[in-house]
Amino acid sequence: MADEFWPDAERHLVRYIGAGRFVPEIIERAEGSFVWTAGGRRLLDFTSGQMSAILGHSHPAVVATIQRQAATLDHLFSGMLSRPVVDLARRLAESLPEPLEKVLLLTTGAESNEAAIRMAKLVTGNHEVISFGRSWHGMTQAAAGATYSSGRKGYGPAAPGNFAIPTPNAYRPDFTTADGELDWRRQLDFSFELFDAQSVGSLAAAIVEPILSSGGVIDLPPGYIAELRDRVHARGGLLILDEAQTGLCRTGDWYAFQRDGVVPDILTLSKTLGAGLPLAAVVTGREIEQIAHERGYLFFTTHVSDPLVAAVGNTVLDVLAADRLDAQAAELGAYLRKGLIEIAGRHAVVGDVRGRGLLVGLELVLDRETRQPADELGAAVTRRCLELGLHMNVVQLPGMGGVFRIAPALTSTIDELALGLEILDQAIGESAH
Repeated sequence: MADEFWPDAERHLVRYIGAGRFVPEIIERAEGSFVWTAGGRRLLDFTSGQMSAILGHSHPAVVATIQRQAATLDHLFSGMLSRPVVDLARRLAESLPEPLEKVLLLTTGAESNEAAIRMAKLVTGNHEVISFGRSWHGMTQAAAGATYSSGRKGYGPAAPGNFAIPTPNAYRPDFTTADGELDWRRQLDFSFELFDAQSVGSLAAAIVEPILSSGGVIDLPPGYIAELRDRVHARGGLLILDEAQTGLCRTGDWYAFQRDGVVPDILTLSKTLGAGLPLAAVVTGREIEQIAHERGYLFFTTHVSDPLVAAVGNTVLDVLAADRLDAQAAELGAYLRKGLIEIAGRHAVVGDVRGRGLLVGLELVLDRETRQPADELGAAVTRRCLELGLHMNVVQLPGMGGVFRIAPALTSTIDELALGLEILDQAIGESAH
């Protein structure tokens, strides 16, 4: 009963959302693009769970795999191997350009980033790590050390050698060309001048997302990743790309880095790989893996190479390929973006629409000319959307307005996207006046 649920939640749950609050609904079940509350309300899920359920909730193929695999082989001693694990490693390698062919299967994005940073430090013999000032890479030690968007205050010293560089935000540029556009090359010059002044000459890696999701859905400019890679390599470090949210078809390509023609030294995958289940991967080349192995690379965890989630990962790849969900994400993304631009045409509080495929951001502002942030409006629109039957996620960082991260399932229909756009349009209209 609801009158027992919320007092129990208040009494017994650790509140892990920082200053945020739990969604004030008891969720009973989920299917496809929707979740249902205990009160019988249907909510359109415009975030695919935690940006993970790319095949929608309870996809029949995933459900069948879980039932079959749980009944035969679910978990093993971490030094044992099973067919689903080796099959998934091979298939991930086949989906990626050379030299990315060596795979480590883990559980979460933080864990995969932890393992990647640990590998980079061991292979290079260095310890310094560069990431963006609006980055989010996880809540474990090394991943949290490379996270700057939130969660740094009050936990004592971070690991030494972590450096933040400015995020290339085209909507809020800090370095500009003569015509007022973002001058990311000059910004990158500044970033590395600042880094070089502080560095002790021990760069292990730069870890970045091709699209900063928690940072406000900021798509890196074409050419940026290649230039960043070259500067990192020149200083003896490795380039780690964190494709937790962008990997596996969400942007319209199988991997977001494909747009730039740049192959990272280490790639991390997570959220989308398990389509809602805890599955992550670190992928690197044979040469890097060989050096790591020779130096005794250790990342032995309880759920490394677990067969149940690996089997799910294979099913996810099956569905993505069979249903051509990369092309579908591109087509649905174009429809979604067009609808959001039309909403922007009706509401002056919409400052920017950005992103790729089915990872799109909509930023609210109080004034389009000054681009003054609209934090309270973002929270109000979120609440109204929930009342109208749409679950939205708003990113609110200092110096930015409310930025909605819109990441529907790749299996969404046009009608479902149209419904979400209609509700969002109404919520903005009612909240902004």
